[in-house]
Amino acid sequence: MAVLTAGALGFSLAACGSSAADDPNTISVAYHRYGNTQQVDQWMQRVKQQYEQAHPGKTVKLDPVVAPEGEYLSKLQLRMRSPSTTPDVIYEDSFNVNSDVEAGYLAPLDERLAQWPDWGTQFIGTTKQAGRAADGKIYGVPLDTDTRGLWYNRELFARAGLPADWKPRNWDDILAAARQVKQKFPDVIGLDMPLGKAEGESVSMQTVEMLLYGTGTGTLYDEQQQKWIAPSRGFADAMRFVSTAVGEGLTQSKAQIADAQYDKNARDQLTQQGKVAIRLDGSFASGNWEDAGWKDWSNTMTATPMPTQFGQAPGSVSMSGGWTLALSASGKKQDDAFEFVRMAVAKDNVVEYANATGNLPARADAAADPRVAGDNPVSQFWIGLLANSHYRPARAEYPKVSEEIQKSVLEVVEGRDPAEVADRWSQQVGRIVQPAGTRAG
Repeated sequence: MAVLTAGALGFSLAACGSSAADDPNTISVAYHRYGNTQQVDQWMQRVKQQYEQAHPGKTVKLDPVVAPEGEYLSKLQLRMRSPSTTPDVIYEDSFNVNSDVEAGYLAPLDERLAQWPDWGTQFIGTTKQAGRAADGKIYGVPLDTDTRGLWYNRELFARAGLPADWKPRNWDDILAAARQVKQKFPDVIGLDMPLGKAEGESVSMQTVEMLLYGTGTGTLYDEQQQKWIAPSRGFADAMRFVSTAVGEGLTQSKAQIADAQYDKNARDQLTQQGKVAIRLDGSFASGNWEDAGWKDWSNTMTATPMPTQFGQAPGSVSMSGGWTLALSASGKKQDDAFEFVRMAVAKDNVVEYANATGNLPARADAAADPRVAGDNPVSQFWIGLLANSHYRPARAEYPKVSEEIQKSVLEVVEGRDPAEVADRWSQQVGRIVQPAGTRAG
C-alpha cells in the first residue's frame, strides 16, 4: 500500500509542476519532506512568504516530495527529465550534484555568483565544495553544511563507570566503551550507527566513510591520479569494524536494522529514553530532537570527535555534506528562481534554517550569530570539526559506488566475512568505473 501511495504522489507532483511551468509569474520549488525533515517544509513556507511579499504578482509553488531519502533522488530525477515537470528551484543533496549535472538537469551558476557580493564574502570556503561538480563549475548554492562525530549519553556513561568527558583515542576505545555499557545495561544499544537498507546514503557516508577516511590508508578517490581506490585496505578495515560491532551485539538489533521505520522515529525515541549510549551521527541530530519536543537534550547528550583508527594524525575525522539550492537547466524562469535562492540563503533565513534543522550554517556570518550558538550549546564544537572534514568525491559515479557500499554493509550485517565483502565491493567498483579507473590502496 505504501508503494502505491508514493507512486501516486509522484504523478500528483508532476501535475503541479506542469501548472507552474505554464505560468510566467510562478516558480516551483521541490524539496524533501519526510519523517524528521518536516522543519524544512516550515522553513520553505517562510521563504515563500518573503518572496511573494517582496515581489507582488509573483507566486511560489511549493512541491514537497514525500518519500524516504533514498527515494527522493529517483522521484526528483523523474520530474527533471521533462521541461514541463521540472522544478525551477531544486533542494539538492550535495552528493547528487554530479550525477544530475552529467544528466543535464542543473544550470551552472558561476556567472550569477560572480555578481553576488555575499558569495565572495560570507560563504564558508569549504562549504562551496558542496555544489561544485567535476567540471569545476558551481551548480548549487550551499544552504547548510554538517559534520559528523560521536554523540554519547553522559548519564549512561557515568552509571557504567565511563568518564563524562569521554575522548576515545581510537576505534578500540569506541568498542570498549560500547562493551562496558552493554555489560552493565544489556537492554541499551552500545553503539548506534546507520546500517539499514532504508537509511541509504547515511550508511555510506555516516558509517563506512567515517571509518574509511580515518584509516590513514583509506579514501574513496585519488584526486591526483583521478582513480577510485579499489581494492582498499581501509575499506576492508571498515567492514571488519562493522562486523565486530554487529557480531558482538553492540549495535541496534538486526530486527531494528531491517526496520524501514527505525531511522524515521525509533532511533531518536530510544535516544531520548536513555536506551542509546553512543551514536555515530551528525551535527544535525539535535535539531531532530528539538523538533520532536526534547528541548533539554543537552542535559543528557554531548559529543566528541570520531577518532582515527589507531589515533594517527590528525587524530580525528569527519565527513561533511549538506543541502544546496540549484536551478533547473531547462527552466525558463531562472532569474526569478535565482532571486528565490538568494532570499532563501540570506543570513537571517540561514540562521532560522540552522536552528530548525540542527545543521550548520554555510554562511560565516550566520555561524557567528549568537542565535545559533545560543540555540545549540554544541554548535561551535561541530563547526570546529570542519578543519578535519572531508567531502564525498565530486564524481558522477559516486552514487553507484555508494550503492555498492550499502550492499556491502547489508552483507556484513547478515554475517558474511568482511574480507570477502571487501573483495566483492572492489570488483563491483571496477565494473562501474572500469579497471583502468581504479588503483589499489
